[in-house]
Amino acid sequence: MNDTHRLVNDLSDQVTRLVKDELRLARLELAEKGRRAGFGAGLFGAAGMLAFLGGAALVAAVALLLALVMPAWAATAVVAGALFVIAAVVGLIGRKQVERATPPVPSEAIESVKTDIDVVKGKVRR
Repeated sequence: MNDTHRLVNDLSDQVTRLVKDELRLARLELAEKGRRAGFGAGLFGAAGMLAFLGGAALVAAVALLLALVMPAWAATAVVAGALFVIAAVVGLIGRKQVERATPPVPSEAIESVKTDIDVVKGKVRR
């Protein structure tokens, strides 16, 4: 009886430790996804700002074109084009970061808990 009591206590301690470890893993996973989502949102903001600046430069290019100052409008158009390209690249990177962070569910921790439950069930059935 003493050995059985000790085994039950050990099992209880191990299950408690396992649950705590899984909860810690879930917290870490959610924090990582939150950081990715925040970073992606920041990149979306940067893309929007760069697109706004590109639009402002394009407006300046049109104004200079109408003033027939060829070297100035050409330089401004090149700057506007470069800003739009940069905005597109940053926007795509931001979108990828947000996609990697969603859904905000600790999927790795959930799978680990399911595996642990299956293992415990298998041990109990023996």
